[in-house]
Amino acid sequence: MSRKKLTRRQFVAATAMSSAALITAPYVRGAYAAGKLSIGFWDHWVPGANDASTAMVKEWAEKEKVEVSIDYITSNNKKIELTVAAEAQAKSGHDILQMYTWWPHAYAEQFEPVNDVVEEAIKQNGEVNDTVKYLGKADGKWLAVPATPGSQIKGPCSRIDLMKKHAGIDVQELYPVGAPPKADSWNMDTFLKAAEACQKAGFPFGIGLGETTDSVDTAGAIFQSFGAELVNAKGDVTVKTDEVRQALEYYKKLIAFLPPDAPSWDDASNNKWLISGRGALIMNPPSAWAVAKRDAPQVAEQCWTHGFPSGPKGRYAPFLPYFWGLWNFSKNKASAKSLLAFLSQPSSIEKFVAASGGYDLPAYAKMTTLKTWAEVGPPKGTLYHYPNPYNHQTLSIAASPAPPKIAQQIYAQATLTKMALRFAQGEKLETALAWGEGECEGFMRT
Repeated sequence: MSRKKLTRRQFVAATAMSSAALITAPYVRGAYAAGKLSIGFWDHWVPGANDASTAMVKEWAEKEKVEVSIDYITSNNKKIELTVAAEAQAKSGHDILQMYTWWPHAYAEQFEPVNDVVEEAIKQNGEVNDTVKYLGKADGKWLAVPATPGSQIKGPCSRIDLMKKHAGIDVQELYPVGAPPKADSWNMDTFLKAAEACQKAGFPFGIGLGETTDSVDTAGAIFQSFGAELVNAKGDVTVKTDEVRQALEYYKKLIAFLPPDAPSWDDASNNKWLISGRGALIMNPPSAWAVAKRDAPQVAEQCWTHGFPSGPKGRYAPFLPYFWGLWNFSKNKASAKSLLAFLSQPSSIEKFVAASGGYDLPAYAKMTTLKTWAEVGPPKGTLYHYPNPYNHQTLSIAASPAPPKIAQQIYAQATLTKMALRFAQGEKLETALAWGEGECEGFMRT
């Protein structure tokens, strides 16, 4: 998405939203605090997860004698993006602000470099994956600190019973608890055959084809499995390649087996599809399964989260990391960095994961085998392979490896799903490619 100036109305709305949330800030330390710190955290979907964040911040604040206020900001209606933009323009707001994916690069010049915090976290927790580096680092500088809360893989969540009955696939055998995947046969061809079999049985795969993130994330992983890039890492437009043609040909076949209304789906649609019992597979983090535990336990006990199917160029899975950014206009940078270092310690990360029921996903290599994922259920072990413990797949984000400010526009405009739909709905392949090429050339000029 190109950077745009906020209107006065947008700015007032965003800052008013933040101010209203601050009225109910969880706590402050007191009159003798050694400085003040204001934090804007993402408002977690999982009940109780915010309480864990508050408790950890309070523990740190009591020790360091810092007066802290916390504002939990919803991601609904782009309120995080509005808050980031408003504070960047005003050069005022929170000291620390949590955001996702593209936003560290979008406002790179206004973030305080945090190499010291991230490099120490890597020493403790292991290396971060390449997508986190791609989104969180520029010119040797860490723009923001990888955040565990909110970070997620949007991989397949399959119905054990329906996949076995209608597609002849035992997902628990492919991805066993406590052991490496045995998933060499789990590839794009197998995936397509399974989608066809389940659709004929009346339980189609619930994969969206809309313009919101769940649809785009799935498209990104499928395109990458064919080696298809719309813009390469050098910034060259590479739409008209054999790899992109192969990805579109595959997508056209897959779309024929998806729900007819999939082009209109938003990010809630696949969750509802799984919980309704009508679908054999969706692409999502464990949020849909977690809601099913409460609202449709008979569905939840048949869910298994596992790896993405592999394509000709590898096995990719959508990874969407969150970050904690420290504004360079903060008046208490030392305390802010101290808190971020505390929240990045192994013990803090483990608490985040436990409080979210396994939803939150650390970006660090040594933090993918925590007991929560092995023990949570039903069925027990359903999330064991969710954090990619055997590095079985490459964690990626749609539109990469294009330069982030170009990739952000490809992602935000859902160029991948739009191209796939145009071709699937009858447009000639070369016409769809020419349209995609024109879109990318336009992004280069903005």
